Amino acid sequence: MNQGNENPFGSIEDAHDFMTLMAQTVFETKLEIEADVQRESSSNYPRRAEALKLTLYTLSRLEFHMQRSQRILNDLRTLRRLLFEERTVSAQKNEAQPAKAPETQIMTAAIPPSPPSKVFRAAAGSGSTTAA
Repeated sequence: MNQGNENPFGSIEDAHDFMTLMAQTVFETKLEIEADVQRESSSNYPRRAEALKLTLYTLSRLEFHMQRSQRILNDLRTLRRLLFEERTVSAQKNEAQPAKAPETQIMTAAIPPSPPSKVFRAAAGSGSTTAA
């Protein structure tokens, strides 16, 4: 059997690609339904207009969930890279290459800490003093 048909979501990237395609399709369908709602709002078929509005609402919810799913897949991809140290391997490869000497050096001075604000000093000095 064909390996591609058995496991269409063999990786997080494949699932992310699918979600991207589906989100794009939902967005395009939503645009079409919005045009239909505008066209049917002045027609003599109020039930059809209400059904289109309900469809538009449902598509909006689906679009929201698709965007959240894409973000979750991005997070999973990042976590996988951290767990399997994929990012550190690529960083080590970059460190192994000789770095160019900077053309100009930027001088940075240590900035002394600012004194605490009046609110902070008042809160720190107040303590809990109660008369017994």
